[in-house]
Parts: sequence; structure tokens; C-alpha cells
Amino acid sequence: MNLRDSLRSLLVRLYARRVEGHLDHAQVPKHIGVIMDGNRRWAKASGSTTVHGHRAGADKIEEFLGWCTETDVEVVTLWLLSTDNFDRPQEELVPLLGIIEDVVRTLAADGRWRVHHVGTMDLLPAGLQHILKEAQEATAHVDGIVVNVAIGYGGRQEIADAVRSMLLDAHDKGVTLEGLAESVDTDMIGRHLYTGDQPDPDLVIRTSGEQRLSGFMLWQTAHSEYYFCEVFWPAFRKVDFLRALRDYAARHRRYGG
Repeated sequence: MNLRDSLRSLLVRLYARRVEGHLDHAQVPKHIGVIMDGNRRWAKASGSTTVHGHRAGADKIEEFLGWCTETDVEVVTLWLLSTDNFDRPQEELVPLLGIIEDVVRTLAADGRWRVHHVGTMDLLPAGLQHILKEAQEATAHVDGIVVNVAIGYGGRQEIADAVRSMLLDAHDKGVTLEGLAESVDTDMIGRHLYTGDQPDPDLVIRTSGEQRLSGFMLWQTAHSEYYFCEVFWPAFRKVDFLRALRDYAARHRRYGG
């Protein structure tokens, strides 16, 4: 690192401390959703491979969760693999699935996070399904941040699965179709989502400059605040995170009102 880069790094750290010093922890979002976008573009810009980009993105996760712990965040949802991602070429998808397996194992072994899978389990390879189940069981007792790992996740698929779960539940309880139709409401559907017992996201962060949800938590984010950041996910810094929190704290949430 040359002198100019060293000075720039020092200034960024000093600025981050300044922003953090003025952060009101009472205004910190309790649930943050993250669309971790830009791994492939980061790799291309750095002259590296797509696999290296995905691995660099995976390496950023523990650092990010550490920042969340420091600022009293309680739930984090990380979108690691969408249902659409299964259409990618096998030479990219297979290594990506391996990297995701490593991420889940690492999070479970850390001891600070309670891992919870959100997504359609049946879409995933048997090995990954086993790793996810083990991670959830091993961390069920952890009194730390709940980390939702969205793997094989799609917002429309989640709503379809919630409706299917609601119908099956009614059938098991002997509720007639007419009875279900009379009792169904948004709260009932919400209880059957992958995150049924969790608060909805207060803030959704998307990196890489894209300004769209791409199907991320369509139901739960109806009243969420959004923060779009230009930086690619592997290059996401603590100062970028703190800026997102500062921006969120400055907003007046209206919840649709």
C-alpha cells in the first residue's frame, strides 16, 4: 500500500469513528435485510474470477455481522442464493453452492449467531440441506443475532409456500374451505412465512448500485426503508454500513400512513 492509499485508509477510519460517535443506538434498525450484490462485477473489475468474487463476498459476511453486533441489531437476513440463481451455468453454480456450504458451517461454528434458513429446502442439494439443518440445531440455543440465510429464496415462492402451509394447516385441523376463507387475513398469512415469528425488516441494504428488490422479502418489506449503495458487496466497508444506519435514523417512518 502506497502513502496515498494509507492516508486515504486512515481518513476513512477516522470518518467512520466520527459517524459512529454520533450514532443514536435507539434509532438503529432491529432487523436488517441485505441484498449482497456485485460479487461478479467486483471480480471482473479486479481482474479475477467469478468464483473468487463469490468467495470474497462470503468472506465479508462475518465482518458485517460483527458491525451489526456492535450496533445492537437483532436480526439480519442475508440473501445468498435466489431461486433464479439456479439458472446460472453449472461451472458457476456448483462452486457457489460449495462456498455457501462453507458460509453456513462458519456461521454455525462461530458461536455468536443463531442460524435460520429461509427458502425452499427442496430446491437445494441434499448435502446443503443437511448442513442447514445441522446449523439450525447447533445454534438454536445461541442468544445472539438471528441470522437468516436466504438460500434457494424467492419472494413469490415464499408467499406461495405460505399459502400452501396455511391450507395444509387448516386441513390438519379439520377447518373447511369456507371456514378458512372467513378467517384468513394478513396476520395469518404472515405467520406462515419463512420468518413468521420474526419482526419485519426495518432496513434493506442493497449494494452495487442496483435500485430494485428483485423479489427480496416482498411481503415483509411493505413498510421497510431502503438504502442503495454504489459499492460492490466484497468492497463494502464499515463506513458504508454506518452511513446506511445514519441515513435510516434521519428518516421519518410513516408505515404507509
